[in-house]
Amino acid sequence: MVQLSDRLQRLAPSATLAMSQKSSEMKAQGIDVINLSVGEPDFNTPDHIKEAAKKAIDENYSRYSPVPGYMDLREAIVAKLKRENNLTYTTNEVLVSNGAKQSVCNTVMALVNPGDEVIIPAPFWVSYPQMVKLAGGTPVIVNAGFEQNFKMTPQQLEAAITPKTKLLILCSPSNPTGSVYSKDELEGLANVIKKHDDVFVLADEIYEHISYIGKHESIAQFEGMKERSIIVNGVSKAYAMTGWRIGYIAAPEWIVKGCNKLQGQYTSGPCSVSQKAAEAAYTLDQGCVETMRKAFEKRRDLIVKLAKDIPGLEVNVPDGAFYLFPKCSNFFGKKNGEYVIENSTDFAMYLLKVGHVATVGGDAFGDPECFRMSYATSDENIIEALRRIKDCVAKLK
Repeated sequence: MVQLSDRLQRLAPSATLAMSQKSSEMKAQGIDVINLSVGEPDFNTPDHIKEAAKKAIDENYSRYSPVPGYMDLREAIVAKLKRENNLTYTTNEVLVSNGAKQSVCNTVMALVNPGDEVIIPAPFWVSYPQMVKLAGGTPVIVNAGFEQNFKMTPQQLEAAITPKTKLLILCSPSNPTGSVYSKDELEGLANVIKKHDDVFVLADEIYEHISYIGKHESIAQFEGMKERSIIVNGVSKAYAMTGWRIGYIAAPEWIVKGCNKLQGQYTSGPCSVSQKAAEAAYTLDQGCVETMRKAFEKRRDLIVKLAKDIPGLEVNVPDGAFYLFPKCSNFFGKKNGEYVIENSTDFAMYLLKVGHVATVGGDAFGDPECFRMSYATSDENIIEALRRIKDCVAKLK
């Protein structure tokens, strides 16, 4: 009998993709499901970016691209990092990949040895611990719950570091919570990192431009931290380009070389046409970014208001991204007919089956008391979805 590898047996499937698939199956059966499970802007890619892609096709950008990405795109990323983040990199310190997801995985696979520990604040994006396991590393989960606005403190970081610690994975603005670390909070974490040689930070900044509290702050800005930081970013969220699959790392050259070696063996360079589109995204008019950010902020205000109106839900106000991560533990132990709510996964499944609203239980994100809703959808969908959720929870006794 054919057996899958041990490394695959260690992996869990993506809960977000699984819930999205379930909602798609129900839709295919004619059921009116509102999908709040997927972290994807509902806007179309801006026209000037699409035009750049069409031009690239006409100009025959149809051959293999260099493994680290086209030089023009890497130069555009270097310019972006200087212009928006006041960080100075060279093109040799940038590697373009097939989405920021590959950028994260490249970094983990390039740095983490079997037995190394990787600190991951919870709640976390579902793929972080799985990637660490894939590399043979040990995820060290630090609980940063609702009461501390889902942000890890320097004291918690210090307590989690051991001689085996290799990496901290930090996501700000955060998926799944929308929490954003302030400059002072990041500096506090940076000061802890600098006390420990050979500990690095993977800074996932993919939601950088979807912030409601002003300028984005990067942990790489502090003295001594650029050499210890791997910034991950891309065009998916800010420019509504999820399907174009372009992400990048900006990091010390030796790390970029390692990731380049790895990428050269299993995907090579990213899509040529997508790279020319991404180059246009970074170099042309940025007005589209602010237009979408404002729309997300309006939706944030709407979903927070409606969620706070649901008895039993505990709701914080996210400062970025497009997720709400309310606490639903008040419903644990309650039931409605055949549906018994023991945990957040049960709660999310109940909302899907009874209310026809797709969300994701917090268990998958490392916080079993909460659940995630994406508000990257229309006002009408948000209003109707929250109405259905309110009706559903009212039936739980």
